[in-house]
Amino acid sequence: MARDPQVDLIFSHFYPRYAATGVDFNDLNRLITRIDFWKDWCRVWSEEAHRHERMAEDAAKSGRRLTAAQAWLRAAIYYHYGKHLFGAHPSEFNAAQANMLRCYAAAARDLPRPMQRLEIPYRGKHIYAYLRRPENVARPPVAIILPGLDACKEELHEWTEPFLDRGLATITLDGPGQGEAAAHFPITTEWGPVIGTVIDFLAKRNDVDAHTVGIVGQSLGAFYAPLAAAQEPRLKCCVSNCGPFDFGPVLPQMPDVSQDLFRIRAHLSTRAEGLAYAHKLTMAREAQKLACPLLIIFGAGDRIIPVSEGHLLAKAVRGHVDLVVYEEGNHVCFNIPYKFRPLSADWTAEKLRAAQHAKMR
Repeated sequence: MARDPQVDLIFSHFYPRYAATGVDFNDLNRLITRIDFWKDWCRVWSEEAHRHERMAEDAAKSGRRLTAAQAWLRAAIYYHYGKHLFGAHPSEFNAAQANMLRCYAAAARDLPRPMQRLEIPYRGKHIYAYLRRPENVARPPVAIILPGLDACKEELHEWTEPFLDRGLATITLDGPGQGEAAAHFPITTEWGPVIGTVIDFLAKRNDVDAHTVGIVGQSLGAFYAPLAAAQEPRLKCCVSNCGPFDFGPVLPQMPDVSQDLFRIRAHLSTRAEGLAYAHKLTMAREAQKLACPLLIIFGAGDRIIPVSEGHLLAKAVRGHVDLVVYEEGNHVCFNIPYKFRPLSADWTAEKLRAAQHAKMR
């Protein structure tokens, strides 16, 4: 029986991403052999997630809290990838989403560098985030890290580690059209108000430096991040990792399931409406407002977002720009996480500490 080409396409695009964000490669190779049809995608990933849940429960019963937390974390990321690009199947998607949130919350209790769930009031509802803080830093600068179209804040867990290692606090956030926020807030071009609300929320705390905040994004989040930096002047720096400059021409080249998910996340009825709306996601009119330092990271081998989009953004902004293109990099450079993660964290830490020193002078 022929294998569904949709399954092969998604694995070929995202195998490095799955491995880089917490899926054990032995499990991943087994999943490749188990999934023949796209209709089975969420079910099989969820079965694998449930296996790790059982390991977490067994460890917890034995008082092995760290082992349990690590297994909960793996279960969460597996449930997340079960719903990955599966938005056209809402019942399975929602079940996997609920299981992911439950497992991630269970992991948060006992992992080193605990994760604090935040519920941030926004336009009559809430947006949700996780705060992590480095050890032995009273009021650290903050890096807000944004997921992309088919990601969510829970997927960003591994990326927070190098920022924490460098003395920064991290906020992983589901904004409009993302993760938990997607049901109430559609994809938007108004990211300044979103991030401004987050900064206002942080300003009420005494355990982070809300006056020294940077923003980091991957994929479509790497469009939202510079858009927010153009609209919210309190941001001190911005990292854009493989994001579009103008999403309109990019979306039609993406897999059909990505186009469907964009339509769903934009709260639109037809794919044609989604493709038309994608043209509103452009930095052409906003780039000149972006004045804070900007790091653009791209993989020359990106098959999702062309590297030319990074060059367009670099030319359009008026502030300081560092453009780094890894010739061997794929989308978000997930095939070389040992390069993009330290770079993004080092650069952000340097820029935020420079901003702190300038503030004290």
